[in-house]
Amino acid sequence: MDFPYGTSVVDLQSAFDSVTEHWSPKVVARFNDQYLKVVKLQGEFVWHSHENEDELFYVVRGHLRIQYEGGREVSLAPGGVHVVPRGVRHNPVAQEECWIVLIEPVSTLHTGDVHTERSKSIEQQLV
Repeated sequence: MDFPYGTSVVDLQSAFDSVTEHWSPKVVARFNDQYLKVVKLQGEFVWHSHENEDELFYVVRGHLRIQYEGGREVSLAPGGVHVVPRGVRHNPVAQEECWIVLIEPVSTLHTGDVHTERSKSIEQQLV
């Protein structure tokens, strides 16, 4: 598969610079059956779950809250990593712009078990 960064070295700053729309992940690398994605977040996303895949969030810039049903929340500062277990409903929230790296199986749907206007196909994420 050909990625826009064209070499085995990914410049994450350049990858983030290419992201112009919040909540629109961009695939920057594939390894085994996983994608490494960059995305800029701002505001509240959508409650969803990924039935068959865990989802790893790594905060590069800003702060991220991940809400869970029942009132539990996880707060992530820059450098923070959190894994949302498969099948667990969650909702990412970023009060101000937040840059994150996602590591997830290639089969992971962007908005999991729900479809919204924010849903992005893998083809849209590869651009």
